[in-house]
Amino acid sequence: MPAPVERWESSADKKTWTFHLRSGVTFHDGEAFTADAVKQSAQAAQKRGGASFIWAPVKEVTTPDDRTVVFTLKYAAPMELIASSMYGAWIVSPKALAASANDEKYFEAGIDAGTGPYTLGEYKAGQRVVLQKYDRYWGGWSGAKFSTVVNQIIPEAVTQQQMLQGGQVDPATSLPLENIGQLEANKKLAVTECATASNYLGFFNTTKKPLDDPKVRQALSYAVPYQDIVDVGARGYGVQSRGPVPNGIFPYADTTPRYTYDLDKAKRLLAEAGYPNGGFNLKLTYAAENQSEKRFAPLIKDAFGKLGITVDVTAILFHQQWEQAKANPATAQDIFLMLYWPTYSDAGSDNLYSLFHSSAKPSFNLSYWRNTQFDQLVDQAGEFTATDESKARQIYGDAMKLLVDQAPGFFLYDVKQPVARQSGLKGFACQPDYSFNLFYYQLSPA
Repeated sequence: MPAPVERWESSADKKTWTFHLRSGVTFHDGEAFTADAVKQSAQAAQKRGGASFIWAPVKEVTTPDDRTVVFTLKYAAPMELIASSMYGAWIVSPKALAASANDEKYFEAGIDAGTGPYTLGEYKAGQRVVLQKYDRYWGGWSGAKFSTVVNQIIPEAVTQQQMLQGGQVDPATSLPLENIGQLEANKKLAVTECATASNYLGFFNTTKKPLDDPKVRQALSYAVPYQDIVDVGARGYGVQSRGPVPNGIFPYADTTPRYTYDLDKAKRLLAEAGYPNGGFNLKLTYAAENQSEKRFAPLIKDAFGKLGITVDVTAILFHQQWEQAKANPATAQDIFLMLYWPTYSDAGSDNLYSLFHSSAKPSFNLSYWRNTQFDQLVDQAGEFTATDESKARQIYGDAMKLLVDQAPGFFLYDVKQPVARQSGLKGFACQPDYSFNLFYYQLSPA
């Protein structure tokens, strides 16, 4: 449950959601946490937030009193999930909100405007973030808790490992995957393998020949060495995906089919499509800063080479890769590798919709695929998510089967994240929906 909210309820049609706020909560600048503050933040997120699309169902926000917020929706939606989005539903101090409205870089200076257990003591970009105990935190400070948390920003995974082994840090979250076994054997350390809401996939550019032919895309999907990619790219910390919805995230279904590595079937399908010897070139791009993609992209190149297909692999910083891909599908890459995760715990309204629903202009649908039947299924399923989850799952299941069959993309693996820490650190728990975060207030020092 989101901490500043004590309880909530919804109308039977899931179009009206009422949230009851906890009393005695304050923002770190001293302002009271009120219904009006929540309303202002929600409206700002809807208007100018980076993930503003998640607020599309909201028609109106009203505040009957200082402790009650009512969301009236245009259509039924799981408002409790939207309101707990990892980075799309922040509630911040009204003063800071007003200041940031006129200055897009306002928060980049390290300004603190939340209600959580820690305030921002120090911020040095690219170096460290120091959190200090907030004395007025509503949850109190009984028991053994960290009063100061120093987050060191260490890009080098090997350095993180050395600092962890040397006792200089308590947890480390980005370690060399190939060395996790060493850490597991160290009795001074504890390692937990956490599920995440992230997975890897590749998009085929369906606007360009020969990838406009589903049979060619199916052939290439059979040529992908999935287990090798898990073993090499993820160092074993992953499992082959079933479509773009990660296991454990709605509306994942273990009945969703998946391709297997089968070169004979790939060759047969290519021959049926008119390419018995391959004979074409493809350009594949991946995010230069992503080490997993760097490891497994060559495996795709080599596998397709066995079919007589030449793949040119290019590493580009993700933002540049994304901008180029959105500019003009006709001149864009043929294959786009991506790591993706939903903005909140609904991969139907996000992954399935964002990645493969047709749109006037491409954003994350970088296969540029347009399929009326798929669009209708996803749209219909979304209408039932809040009111009839089982029906929504059934319809989403049909959509995923169609998606896998038509293969506008290929689905690689769901990511597992090993988190290593000093064995005396207590209170750690995996948080798949918030896998980029550590909840320090729950931790206790040795």
